[in-house]
Amino acid sequence: MPTYTATLGGERHRFDGLPALLAAASPRRSGDELAGIAARTEAARVAARYALADLPLAEFLNETVVPYETDEVTRLILDGHDRAAFAPLAAMTVGGLRDWLLSEAADTRALARVARGLTPEMVAAVSKLMRNQDLISVARKCEVVSRFRTTLGLKGHLATRLQPNHPADDPKGIAVAVLDGLLQGTGDAVIGINPASDSLAGATAILQALDRLRLEFDMPMQSCVLTHVTNSIRIIERGGPVDLVFQSIAGTEAANRGFGVDLAMLKEANEAARSLGRGTVGDNVMYFETGQGAPLSADAHHGVDQQTLECRAYGVARAYDPLLVNTVVGFIGPEYLYDGKQVIRAGLEDHCCGKLLGLPMGVDVCYTNHVEADQDDMDTLMTLLAAAGVNFVICVPGSDDVMLSYQTLAFEDAAYLRRTFGLKPAPEFAAWLDRTGLVPDGGTRALPDLPGLAARMGLSA
Repeated sequence: MPTYTATLGGERHRFDGLPALLAAASPRRSGDELAGIAARTEAARVAARYALADLPLAEFLNETVVPYETDEVTRLILDGHDRAAFAPLAAMTVGGLRDWLLSEAADTRALARVARGLTPEMVAAVSKLMRNQDLISVARKCEVVSRFRTTLGLKGHLATRLQPNHPADDPKGIAVAVLDGLLQGTGDAVIGINPASDSLAGATAILQALDRLRLEFDMPMQSCVLTHVTNSIRIIERGGPVDLVFQSIAGTEAANRGFGVDLAMLKEANEAARSLGRGTVGDNVMYFETGQGAPLSADAHHGVDQQTLECRAYGVARAYDPLLVNTVVGFIGPEYLYDGKQVIRAGLEDHCCGKLLGLPMGVDVCYTNHVEADQDDMDTLMTLLAAAGVNFVICVPGSDDVMLSYQTLAFEDAAYLRRTFGLKPAPEFAAWLDRTGLVPDGGTRALPDLPGLAARMGLSA
């Protein structure tokens, strides 16, 4: 096991192994403290960052944080590493990478060229040396575009997931929320529903209803029921209208096993969904959600800090060329991100690191009611993410998800972000809004016949 040292203020600090160094260099967060791996003092945290800054990037190809022999995520990361893309960075240290990322040389094209040469651990490491401002500046330079029926991630655009969850999966309740969202221009990333049960018949019925809505209004959108990947495969086998396959993923094999998945299963799902050929402008068919703390909650973290493991989850995601990836940044709870400050920092880290690895990254700007945070913190985070060029955010009626019982963004928040930053919906969706007469953000054109619109959605009395 390698040992890393740094002297600060006359005191010598020692870190035994790469996981210990990465954990000590992390900004303070409750999950690492719960795991007993956080820096014990602020001096130790600063010393760890000095040591990390001097670490050659090549060290991450020689030392693993989770053993290669026992973890398929580690094998995926190392076996799939693009050494040609890494070559321009090969002589750099972690600190040197930070300097380069913040330089004018690291423009959008340069960042895209090296993305496959960066490992999740390298990206996690460099983010630990960055201020929030740095995370925003670097992420803003990245452009990661994905396509299915809409084109997502283009600069100057902000997409939204319309999340019309209902505690009883009631079709009319879902339809009312969908109509509310469409009237405010949301839904271009996906209309994605967390089902209240794991019923295969229920999930299929929701998908069929959303597909009828798409066809009725000739709407360029994709739908998704966020059921387990095995359910999506079974629905596909039975001829159901599956656009996107969803799965929560994590950064270790053991944590993914806790979700009931492995890499072979994700590959099977990706191939099954692509075989349907339902996309019109592209064939990115996977939708992944992640969140700092998931491996620790499953006792599958191997002594590695939660932010590094979050980046390893992104290493899993990019193997399947997804349409959407988002971190549910404050959803897992205060055991992992204690307060608004930690949630804001984690959201900026996750977005930047995902983008650097070449992912179409979104964020669920959210918190549970027992986190020391409030909607002002979410206002701050969503505004910073819009400045950073986030691909999409998640919106629900009134910020309060009545099925999952957590706080996220409202449809009005997306309108605020687009208006404030001059951002547009996905091009195909924006054109549809214009054709339909649904003009969000205070447009002057009269809305269409709302009773007729509601009736076509099955909402007539």
